[in-house]
This record gives sequence, structure tokens and C-alpha cells, in this order.
Amino acid sequence: MSINKTGSAVWQGGLKDGKGTVSTQSGALQEVTYSFAKRFEGEAGTNPEELIGAAHASCYSMALSMILGEEGLTPERIATEAKVSLEEVEGGFAITAVHLDTVAKIPGADDAAFQDAANKAKEGCPVSKLFNATITLEAKLES
Repeated sequence: MSINKTGSAVWQGGLKDGKGTVSTQSGALQEVTYSFAKRFEGEAGTNPEELIGAAHASCYSMALSMILGEEGLTPERIATEAKVSLEEVEGGFAITAVHLDTVAKIPGADDAAFQDAANKAKEGCPVSKLFNATITLEAKLES
């Protein structure tokens, strides 16, 4: 089985004075602007790293839910934040790390089972498999 989804971007102008828009096939994002200032200078708006973080956090949360379900556990809530690190390296910039921070409320779960499921999800999530970066995880179980 193969599932194909698309995201698209249009860029106009030079690196620092140009601007772009990003859209998704579903229409969830429709010509949302991005720019050098939004990416590197803290200007409000989206940027590639933020979008990657959202994709990773959502994929990880779904993978964790699946793994917990395989263990007979149903989460009430999984909240995940993905902190994407963009650093200047030899030859330019690179995403060097992603830190996943997840907090879950899972009736009947003990911490050992939760930590095992959390780490399996980190390794098995399709977006995790995409990265050549170090991916770290902090997982907390709410009672």
C-alpha cells in the first residue's frame, strides 16, 4: 500500500528580501506566508522547522496511540511538542536534532509500560524514520 500526500511551496525573490507561501493538499494550510525573517529573525509566522515539528509531533502521537492500543491501553490524551534544532554547520545549515516532549494520560498504564511504548513510537513513527538527525524524547505519564 502506498499513500501519497502533498505539500507545496512557492518562493519569490531573493533569500533575504523574498517571500513564499506554503500549502497542503488538504487545504489545512492555504498559501501561508513564510520568509527569511520568519525563519531566522523571529518574525511572527511559520517556517519549515515549525512545520516539520508539527508533522513529527502529530505522527509520533498517533504512533504512540497505536502501540498503546496493541497493549490494550487507550490514551485519554497525548500531547507532544517537537523542538526542531536548526544549526549552522560546515557547508550551511542542517536540522541536527529533534526533541520530542510528550505528556500522556492513559488509564491503567504504569510508567514502565508507558516508557517502553513511548520509545517504540519514537523509533517507529514514519516521520522519525525520515530524519538523519538525532531524535531525543522526554515522556511523562499523567495520573
